[in-house]
Amino acid sequence: MTYIVTDACIRCKFTDCVEVCPVDCFYEGENMLVIHPDECIDCGVCEPECPVEAIKPDTEDDADGKWLALNSKYATVWPNITVRKDPPADYKEFETIMNKLEKYFSEKPA
Repeated sequence: MTYIVTDACIRCKFTDCVEVCPVDCFYEGENMLVIHPDECIDCGVCEPECPVEAIKPDTEDDADGKWLALNSKYATVWPNITVRKDPPADYKEFETIMNKLEKYFSEKPA
């Protein structure tokens, strides 16, 4: 098992999770984070740190494994992040929006 980041992170991008990660397996895109599944040690300390509940065990992924695939792909091209940053200025506008992938996701690195 590994942990994955879902679209609840998009345009919110809280980074509290990166500070508690003992193996630095978070990677930063322009408007979301992902977890490198081969680096994650399944400790789970990041999950409760996310105020929008964007971090889930991969056992809660969509049936097609969409989030694991997205995390795997972008963890190999986005830069590693190990220090907490402030969330985007407009994060409150996006905290409760569901299904943000198609409308708001950016493939660009941070």
